[in-house]
Formats: sequence, C-alpha cells, structure tokens
Amino acid sequence: MASKKYVSFLSLLFVLASATSQAQLGGTYDVMDSSVVPSKRLPQHTEFMANNYAYPAKPRNQWEIGLQVGAFGISGDVRNRFPGIGAALHARKALGYVFSLRGQVGFGTTKGLNFQPSSNWLKNSAWNSAGYATGTQVFYNYKTNVYDLSLQGVVTLSNIRFHKAKSSFNVYAFAGLGGMIYDTKVDALDGSTPYNFSSVIAQYGPTQYQYKDRKDIRKDLKDILDGDYETQGETDNGQPKVFDKPFRFIGNVGAGVQFKLNKKLSLAIEDKLTITKTDLLDGNQWQENSQTATAQSRDYDTYNFLSLGINVAIGGKAVEPLWWLNPLDYAYNEVNKPRHMKLPKPVLDDADGDGITDQFDQEPNTPAGAPVDSHGVSRDTDGDGVPDYKDKELVTPTQCQPVDADGVGKCPPPACCDSLSKLIAEGGLKKDCGIGDLPSITFKPKSITLSNDAKALLASAAQKIKDNPNCKIAVIGYCSSSKSEQQLSWDRVNAVISYMVDKEGINQDRFIFKYGEMGGDCNTVDLRDGTGEEGPTTVPAPHPNLRRGR
Repeated sequence: MASKKYVSFLSLLFVLASATSQAQLGGTYDVMDSSVVPSKRLPQHTEFMANNYAYPAKPRNQWEIGLQVGAFGISGDVRNRFPGIGAALHARKALGYVFSLRGQVGFGTTKGLNFQPSSNWLKNSAWNSAGYATGTQVFYNYKTNVYDLSLQGVVTLSNIRFHKAKSSFNVYAFAGLGGMIYDTKVDALDGSTPYNFSSVIAQYGPTQYQYKDRKDIRKDLKDILDGDYETQGETDNGQPKVFDKPFRFIGNVGAGVQFKLNKKLSLAIEDKLTITKTDLLDGNQWQENSQTATAQSRDYDTYNFLSLGINVAIGGKAVEPLWWLNPLDYAYNEVNKPRHMKLPKPVLDDADGDGITDQFDQEPNTPAGAPVDSHGVSRDTDGDGVPDYKDKELVTPTQCQPVDADGVGKCPPPACCDSLSKLIAEGGLKKDCGIGDLPSITFKPKSITLSNDAKALLASAAQKIKDNPNCKIAVIGYCSSSKSEQQLSWDRVNAVISYMVDKEGINQDRFIFKYGEMGGDCNTVDLRDGTGEEGPTTVPAPHPNLRRGR
C-alpha cells in the first residue's frame, strides 16, 4: 500500500512539473557577446568576429547544483519491505552541448524482511551469534544505511532541435563509477534473547512447511519483532574499510528528465541503479538449499534510487548550462537574418550591357550604346516608333507624325494657310456654327479622373452640343515633351470624349480628337467649336504600355 501511495505521489509531481514547464523560457545567447567568452578562448572569438574563423568560441556556462530526495531500495537475498528514503547532492558541469560531468554524493536507508522462514543461517555470523538452536527457523531481516560517492558522465540529445529554438524539458542518461560504504544491522534478538517464531509457522508433513497468509505473517512478525536492529550484519572480513565501515567500488547507470521552471531553476525526475560487488547489503549471502541449507548465492546486491530533484544554475557572466541551449540556434538565425556572415556582392547577368539585368530586361538585345528606359527598352523620346539611336529627328511634333524610317515627319501647312485655301475655294470665310464658348476641364496632376465639378461642366456643355446638332466639337489636350506626357494628354482627351458619349449620349462622330498640342496648360483639356476643322474622331493610344487605369 505504501508503495502504491509513493508511486501515485511521484505521478502527481510529474504532472505538475510538466504543466509548469510548458512555456518557452528565454532565448539563446548572443555569439557576438565577448563578455561570456572565457579569456582562454578570446583569441578564437577575435578570429571569428574578424571573419577569419567560421566557428564562434564556446561560451562560459553555468554550473548546476542539485538536491534529490526519493525512494531507496535494495535488491538482494532478503525481500525489501517497502522503499526506504534516499537523498543526494550533485554538482554538474557541461563540457559540450551533449556531454557533461556530474559528481554526486548520496545516502540511502531501507529495511528488509522475508515472509518465509529460513534455516540456512548457520554460516551467517549475525544469526549464528544470536544463540538460536540448530534447526530453528528464523525470518531474515535487515536495516541498511548506504553512503556513496560517484562521478558520472551525462549524455543529453533533446536540446538539439531542428524545428524550434529550444525546449523546456531535457531527457538524459548517465553512467558512472565510484565507491560506497554501508552499515547493515539485523534484528535477531528480543532484548538479549533469540526470538521465538514458532507461533508464526504452521507445520505439516515431515519435509514441507505450509505458511500462513502473507498479511497474517506480516502482522505476527510486527507483533514479535521489536525493531531494534541490534546485531551487526554479516560482513566479509576481506573487505577494505573506510570510517570503520565496509567499502566497495560501484558502478551506476540511470536516466532522467528535467523540466525547466526558469533560467535558474529546474525540476528533475530520475532513476539510478547502482551495481555493487558485494552480496551483503542485506546482511545475507546464503540461500535456502533443501540438501545442505548452506548454499552460498553468487549474485551481487544492487540498490535503486528513484528521486525528485530541484536544480539551481549558478555562475555570473555565463550562459545557461549548455544542455539547455540548442547548438543549431546560431546557424539557423544567421541563415534567416544574417548579422555576421560575409555576403558576396550579387553578380547579375546583363548580356547586352545596357545597365538593366537580364531578369528585368524587356529588350535583351539592345545595340551597344543605345539609350534605354528602366525596362531595358530602347528609348523613343518623341514616341514616333523610331528608337532614339536611329531617330534623325529626336523630337518630332505629334502633328508631323507618322514619320519615315529615319524618324523624320512631314508637318502639315500652318492653320492660317489651310484656312486661306478654304476661303479661296469657298469664295469667302466660313462662319462658325454659333455654339458659343465651351468650358475647359481641369485635371489633378497625373490624374485622368473627372472630378464632380468637371462632370457638371460637361453636362452643361452637352446640352449646348445637343442644341446645336450641326456643330463639331474639338477636344484638345496639351503637352508632348515626353512619352508619358503624350500618353497622359491622350488619356485625358479620351476621358472627356468617353464621358460625353457614354454618359451624355452624344454621337462620337461629332468630336475631333486632339492631344499633345502646344500652347496650353498640361493639366487642362479644352472644348471648342471645331466646325470646319479636319481631324480624326478616334486616335490610337500613342504608348499603350504607359496608359493609366488599364
């Protein structure tokens, strides 16, 4: 029952430790911080910072001091009644991210009692000296105190994380060597006389014993034994002694898991098995033998320590113990966001040497020396379709286009001369249609959107246009010093005509499309009486790739 309660208690502590340690606690250290680098490794740190050595120096890391308490039990020839109590102190130091050394001093005390009687005590000095008559059966028992000291190598791999910075728990295994002393006592006498166990045993048959129920035996033995453990247990006279107690070399192995509470504290649940080269931890090395009753056992006793511990990290100007740090953290962070890495200057191909890399060059075979725009396309300043490096007339007015293969345009005669020709042909001046003044539409800089005021003006003009069905209306945009200005002028004229056609229901044939004209405000489109003028109703966009609102 006591054992079940103890297991339940440990299970509860394990759950609490797991719940406490769910949060990610802190980050890793900065490999560029020289304050955590010991002086003997500063030359490596200097070489690393100068990019002459790829690996950062190992930082100074803290010691861990721990206290453990828990269940202590011996496995031998005598049954361990229930787990005793154990305690241990340790100091641990990381030699790397995986391996660390731990020195540990421990103490354990426990009791044992067989529930079956034995008569093989003749060569056991403790029971033989108690004065029992030959053939008397006894119930082996003991109380043992163990003191040990060991040095252990601890291995942990759970800190090497590929998909997160670090973990709040740590699984480890260890093995070590050391020494122990022990003191075993036997409860063989009732005061100064041997015990009388006859009431516990029910005999039948000549060679066999029938025993009571174990609970009854335990109750009867509890009533009989006084618990003084006054008799020194059997010892091997050949064993060396320390502090007048038998000494033996030991080996131990175990495993555990730590749960991090914060940067200083952690909880640990651990199980340690210690192997000894003695069969006398329980005060007995003789096994029952039906023929001789004196057979010596050939196995060695072991003891186990299942513990719950609290650990404290100590040390100033040092990082956490390395088994809590992820050695991949620096490399992953440097790849993600370089701070120290020397990055080569990017070399991007530019096959035609126009200054625009091939991945962005929309005209990858531009002739050498030809001026290009930001897309690597040969520049055409006047938008006449002939690139500047071939254009013999770099800026050809829109009214003089289209141009020949050399980019030279043919300009129409001046308006005065054209009007004079018409006047001569018609025998007098042709009057306008009498529509009167029409409004000018103003746009915001670089915008082609009609404002509410502009729409109101156009609605008023539309009514006048509808009232004068014989009038043609010239819609005029200005400025053409660059491709972008030419296209912007075209877009604005197109916006006005489209509004009048789509929203006001005026036939498109009544409009004359003029853009890129000289002598006007670049942000203004004028409407005027165009009766008698020649001009297209629609005009293709001069530079479709620069159109706004596509």
